[in-house]
Amino acid sequence: MSSISFPSEHVSGRPSDSHDGQFYSSSFDASSSFHMNPLSSHPPRTPRTSVISNSSSQIYGASIYEEKVDITNDASKEDLELDEDEERVKEAEKRIRKEDVWREMFLTSYGRDKAFKLIQYSIRVFLVFHTNATTSRLLRRQMRPPWELELVKRLTSAASGLSFTRKMLLLFNWLQPLTAIMAQQTVPFSAEQSTESSKKTQRPFLHTVLYAPPPVLLELVNALADDVATFSKLGLLGKKVGERAGRFSDWCWFFATLVGLVENGVERQVMSSLQAEVEGRLYTESMSGATAKSKPSASKIDEKELSRLQKQDYWLQISRAKLVMDLIFVSYELFNIRRARDSVKAFTGLTAAVLCSAKFYDRQKNALLKSIISS
Repeated sequence: MSSISFPSEHVSGRPSDSHDGQFYSSSFDASSSFHMNPLSSHPPRTPRTSVISNSSSQIYGASIYEEKVDITNDASKEDLELDEDEERVKEAEKRIRKEDVWREMFLTSYGRDKAFKLIQYSIRVFLVFHTNATTSRLLRRQMRPPWELELVKRLTSAASGLSFTRKMLLLFNWLQPLTAIMAQQTVPFSAEQSTESSKKTQRPFLHTVLYAPPPVLLELVNALADDVATFSKLGLLGKKVGERAGRFSDWCWFFATLVGLVENGVERQVMSSLQAEVEGRLYTESMSGATAKSKPSASKIDEKELSRLQKQDYWLQISRAKLVMDLIFVSYELFNIRRARDSVKAFTGLTAAVLCSAKFYDRQKNALLKSIISS
């Protein structure tokens, strides 16, 4: 009669070692108090170390925290730089006074011209209202007081004197477009040429003038014709020569205004496309769940860029309105339109003076702001 042998009695370690190596991991302790039959069809699960304990050092380790700290530090640095720039600009704006800006404007002949233009066309608008009021049925009188007639006479003389003063201030204004054309003459034909060959070969002056941009060429011819007309009023040239030069100057002004309107339209299209691009980025960031804390630098940069583009588009609209006023004014001069001539010329001239002065004021203010920030 055969005897039944138990593997635990005769074979103490080897079968269990082989089965342990097959079913159990190295971390299983065979000497524990609880034992299972390793030959069972359902062996026990291998006791393993905790996944969380092993992977916590990788998932929540110091390396990932260091990366996040670096990112937040970089973002905080950019935010601090942007905030510091904004604070610097605000402090500089507080230091700028209106008197300082007006002083910088009046230091230039262009600024004095705009100031005289404001005074001149304000007087003309007043004279238009006075004429309309005195010729109306309600306020019409047979005899006007002497002081009123004297005032009208003085204001008319002052307006014509301011007009002549402005022409004198704009003498030799053709030097600016001429220097721009002369600067193009020394530019080499290709960027691959050396400096020695570019010095030896220069474009002829006539070639440079013919290939100059149309706005610059029109500005040059217009300024020269204006000077000839001014010299005629001074008595240095004949009256007919001055009239022809003035007529030619008006035509140059007319075409330069049309070219300026075309350029303004192109620039506004570019600005609108750039604004749409920046607004699209801001919308994408807002829809993706990005907030000021998650992407502070990108959102702030986009907001600053959008505000800058909107400001540029605003001044482009101001320039377009000024060009439209100039076009109406010069059209009355060229085509000899008689209907409401004095009224239209006075109002368009005053509107153009206000718009141009506002633009020049902003330019001088920005120049002062940059000088204060740089210092």
